[in-house]
Amino acid sequence: MTDLQTLPAARTATTGAARPGPLLGLVLTGQFMALLDIAIVNVAVPTIRSDLHASGAGLQLVIAGYTIAYAVLLITGARLGARYGHGRLFQYGLAAFTAASLACGLAPDTGWLIAFRVLQGVGAALMVPQVMSLIQQTFTGAARVRALGLYSAVLAGGLAIGQVLGGLLVAADLFGTGWRPVFLLNVPIGAVLLVLGRRLLPDLPADPTRRFDVPGLLLLGGTLGLLVVPLVLGHELGWPVWGWVMLGGSAVLAVLFGVVEWRTAARGGQALVPARVLRAPGLLPAAGALFLIMFGFSGFMFAFALHQQAGLGSGALKAGLLSGPVAVGFGISSLHWQRLPARLHRVLPTLALALVAAGFPLAGLALSGGGQLGVPVVLLFAVLGAAAGCAYSPLFARALGRVDPADAADASGVLVTVVQLAQVAGVALLGTIFLGRVGYPATPAASGHAVLVTLTVVGAGFGLAAGFARRTGRTAR
Repeated sequence: MTDLQTLPAARTATTGAARPGPLLGLVLTGQFMALLDIAIVNVAVPTIRSDLHASGAGLQLVIAGYTIAYAVLLITGARLGARYGHGRLFQYGLAAFTAASLACGLAPDTGWLIAFRVLQGVGAALMVPQVMSLIQQTFTGAARVRALGLYSAVLAGGLAIGQVLGGLLVAADLFGTGWRPVFLLNVPIGAVLLVLGRRLLPDLPADPTRRFDVPGLLLLGGTLGLLVVPLVLGHELGWPVWGWVMLGGSAVLAVLFGVVEWRTAARGGQALVPARVLRAPGLLPAAGALFLIMFGFSGFMFAFALHQQAGLGSGALKAGLLSGPVAVGFGISSLHWQRLPARLHRVLPTLALALVAAGFPLAGLALSGGGQLGVPVVLLFAVLGAAAGCAYSPLFARALGRVDPADAADASGVLVTVVQLAQVAGVALLGTIFLGRVGYPATPAASGHAVLVTLTVVGAGFGLAAGFARRTGRTAR
């Protein structure tokens, strides 16, 4: 029996929406848009810099501002959906995301773009946690297995495909708008989804007894904010003392958050992160592995885009297309890994991550001379993308496999928060490693050496992820 098939039956089983196929397409498209906007900006960074005269710190906030708001509010979005209705919150989040995308596309300067990116993240945080709950409460049996497989594929492929699509849009320079279609693309799609959502989203029961853990929310938000801001700005500003103070403060608030959540649960309150969710077999080691996978993957995509454009002088289209093999491999394998022999399923994530851990330093070595990519390196990237997909999807399934359907929104909120934090940390830390060695102006040789160092660190992270994945094998059935 595969990992996805271990998911428990929904406690509130329904016969499904009147049109379950279109419903799945609706919610997964919304999910995909939210994930796409994390990565699609990467290859537009040089164009945004020249058009808006943005600083390095401003560019990093354009990328990370969205993800910070998204990650901080995901768990709150899950709680709001349970209280007021998952379909309703999906619509509200989608509307906010679409409106903010329009504002981003029309932003006159870097400051406004950062502000609108944060609003985009808020909309995504309201929308995304509802997707898992809508799937869990609308689909049953084999239909749910397939729906969850597609859900994992979307989570896995959104980041990679964003690089390719971003390169295509920037290179096309539609009507002389440069980077702006990267954001404006969401507007017509979001508008169509809003219209379809009124017809397709099921009227699932809300739970007005769900309360908000305001102290937990404030402490979690403070923890994440104090962690991410110095990670994003530290390199650009030379790692000032206040950055280290913020990092220390983040650790203190993290401890306080744990204490407050424990006391809230002990008093019979509704903690922001229910302990029973964290105690679900396999969830924590799977979350650790997923964090390291997305940490390495997002950092690689960011550094690789900079290497191609700043180091080798490639255009946005070429930089985006060269990410294609990784995207295709990741997406296909994350959707079809179950077709591999069943006897391999238990060990598949561990073996796949071990392969990726060895492959990234090898790719870095091939790029270290500062030359253009050859066919062998492109094929290696395709293999690494496929291997990463063979780890990501089964690990996500294992993380959710023993979670009660009533906790689906909270569990998915926790996991997607972990994934988003990993992407922020990957861009910030691995981006710092790359930028700290490439110099300015970048030369092909210096950029090649920076890529080698960065991908060696990426490989080490994937090796650690393989250790976490091995622990999840004990809970797989």
